[in-house]
Amino acid sequence: MTVFGKPLRARFAGAALLAIASAVPVLALAQSYPSRPIKMVVPFAAGGSVDVLGRVIADKVSLALGQPVVADNRIGANGTIAHQMVASAPPDGYTIGMSGTSPLVLAPHQYKSLPYDSRRDFTYLACAGTTPFVLDVNPALPVKNVRELVAYAKANPGKLNFGSAGLGNSAHLSAELFKQVTGSDMVHVPYKGNALAMADLVSGQIQVLFDPVQTSLPQIRAGKVRPLAVTSKTRFAELPDLPTVAESGYPNYEFVVWYAFIAPAATPAPVVARLNSEINKVLRDPEVKARFAALGANLTESTPGECANFVRSEYAQWGKLFTDLGIRPE
Repeated sequence: MTVFGKPLRARFAGAALLAIASAVPVLALAQSYPSRPIKMVVPFAAGGSVDVLGRVIADKVSLALGQPVVADNRIGANGTIAHQMVASAPPDGYTIGMSGTSPLVLAPHQYKSLPYDSRRDFTYLACAGTTPFVLDVNPALPVKNVRELVAYAKANPGKLNFGSAGLGNSAHLSAELFKQVTGSDMVHVPYKGNALAMADLVSGQIQVLFDPVQTSLPQIRAGKVRPLAVTSKTRFAELPDLPTVAESGYPNYEFVVWYAFIAPAATPAPVVARLNSEINKVLRDPEVKARFAALGANLTESTPGECANFVRSEYAQWGKLFTDLGIRPE
């Protein structure tokens, strides 16, 4: 029997040789990678929870790979400088980055022009975990739980002010989502940074703040703010008596920020698979999980495909909220 003028046996033999030949470079790459140090670009300041997580991952992955994974903090422009570095790096596995909610799915809806496209310019190595916010109020506000806050906001429209680190940032959107779900009426007061918003919450200049658990904990323990709920679906281990917003009567509400590891688009699949495997090993290490649970981070594993699908879903969800709020890119 012949196919297109060639014997079938010859066709199969040719195909087999072609498959073997094409597999050789892939196998060689998988076996030789990495042969030199890897740079991990971190878009956040040294000492923060994301930076600490990145360095823990880098140290442990370095041991597994036999090459240093060096954290490189490139802060500025809300993470866009660091992400541009990763997007424009050679797709060879020697430049990777830490990322998360704001630069990947919020910034594209905030700014008309970004030096990267989060849907096109990156390969997603792994989604690493989530961190909730705490719904805090000034202690002078006469509310003790979420339902009382919602009732107060409805009875006093426009009289409650909530702060955030700026228009369209995660703290702002967590509060806007809360307003949508609960029908509350509160006024947004944007600040140039979360620390300034927290200072004004403590002083009573604003009454409400959705704040990351890491920065809320010291103020809560000092009695300077009153926590009403945590924004994740499950409770925070360091505040076991604090209910979630969902438990408080609003099951459709959930807000967490998340972390992801990225590489330039077109990074070879064997390299992506190797990095994903080593990152996931660290993320399921019981000691690492316990360490970050105390900081409010719930570490989780994912495949590259699962992470990419998650980011696309988040991109669409928050894009819709920006549209609903009438926030136009600047």
